[in-house]
Amino acid sequence: MIDPVELRALVPRVLVVLVGRGVDFASAEDAVQEALIRALASWGEGPPADPTGWLVTVAWRAHLDRVRSDAARRDREDRVDAEPPPGVVPGTDDTLQLYFLCAHPDLTPSSAVALTLRAVGGLTTRQIADAYLVPEATMAQRISRAKRTVAAAGLDRPGDVATVMRVLYLVFNEGYTGDVDLAAEAIRLTRQLSALLDEPEVRGLLALMLLHHARRASRSGPDGRIVPLAEQDRTRWDTDLVAEGVAILQAALAQDRLGEFQAQAAIAALHADAQRVEDTDWVQIVEWYDELLRCTDTPVVRLNRAVAVGEADGPRAGLAALADVPDDVPRREAVAAHLHERDGDLEQAARLYASAARNAPNQLERDHQIRQAARVNEQLRRQDR
Repeated sequence: MIDPVELRALVPRVLVVLVGRGVDFASAEDAVQEALIRALASWGEGPPADPTGWLVTVAWRAHLDRVRSDAARRDREDRVDAEPPPGVVPGTDDTLQLYFLCAHPDLTPSSAVALTLRAVGGLTTRQIADAYLVPEATMAQRISRAKRTVAAAGLDRPGDVATVMRVLYLVFNEGYTGDVDLAAEAIRLTRQLSALLDEPEVRGLLALMLLHHARRASRSGPDGRIVPLAEQDRTRWDTDLVAEGVAILQAALAQDRLGEFQAQAAIAALHADAQRVEDTDWVQIVEWYDELLRCTDTPVVRLNRAVAVGEADGPRAGLAALADVPDDVPRREAVAAHLHERDGDLEQAARLYASAARNAPNQLERDHQIRQAARVNEQLRRQDR
């Protein structure tokens, strides 16, 4: 029985072969998807001796069939009719080129994500639609527009490494929905990218993903409730993933080319290193947030740094650091509520938790902040008795 993940891993190389033979990107991607469907139907007893060659041959023939079926393209048919030897695959792996094409500067982030999952990840349109909770027809249109954009813009202006990494991190942060584990898929693709590219930031991204993924089992309760980091059962953290993530991070840092993903991974590693929440080295975490600010000074980084400062130097220092964060930054009210609660101002904390619930970006976060407000209000009632 063919493993769908192993089959998807062959997609980029097959797609690169077709593009190398002169097939436009959109047509090549459609042909590869057709070959995947036929492989799933034909490989019931196991894959052929050369599965990549088989997919190349079937995809090429699927492309020729489409060309020949369109009478208006007879001139193109004459050019492609000389079929190359079936199953011949170049010895070099040009998968990296696909990453950059799918991160084309003319694509929106959502389109780049969808195209990466389809062209590099080998997912079907239905799987991607289910993962993003949109109708299949909507996702099909998004992917079609993305392929047309890449085809029209040409292949000589691909995206850069930074864009590719941001696309992969967007995929990772979607987590698990539908029948596709997007976090695991993002890790698989980032591993692949790391093997293709000697870039410490890519290793930093991979380390960050592994360290976050190691805590996945403890992030929510049996009823789906959010479990904050401080309350997570650390015995449920995946120590193998933590060890791998730390080793990859150390190798990246040794190259002395610090970037934002390496700094984020260093912070995640310090959290993972603490066997109890009380053992967390908040002073070092604040230092890494200072490094992260030098790499990328954003309101979200300043917000998270304020939390760390509040743990390292006390809630009033955290509130002072929070003053640098604009009021409209998501979760700012929740952080302010936490710091005011730690400072003993329960009335202000309760008001801020309630406001954070009203402005929460999703239902899970809203429910969490409602529970926080209820908990603090209960403390206030007990004080009044």
